[in-house]
Amino acid sequence: MEPIVLTKDNFEEEVLKSDVPVLVDFWASWCGPCKMLSPIVEEVAKEAEGFKVGKVETDDEMDLAAQYGISSIPCLIVFDGGKEVKRSVGLIPKEQVLKLVK
Repeated sequence: MEPIVLTKDNFEEEVLKSDVPVLVDFWASWCGPCKMLSPIVEEVAKEAEGFKVGKVETDDEMDLAAQYGISSIPCLIVFDGGKEVKRSVGLIPKEQVLKLVK
């Protein structure tokens, strides 16, 4: 499955009310490390079992980025039961991305 494009309009429904954990990638189109992490996030999304993956474009969704204290990107946050349970900032390999959500 492709990552879900998350906005202020669908974040609550897709992430906070999700019955499975959600890995959320906060990113921006101008960010080099974000561009390197993006194919990893997409690969993880395609293989996702028992969780789902979403992406927040921080330039388009500044309020969401501010709400979750995003000061450096890429930033991966895992939400479970509507709450943040794990966070990782910066480029990480696929194995570490999977460890976040497992």
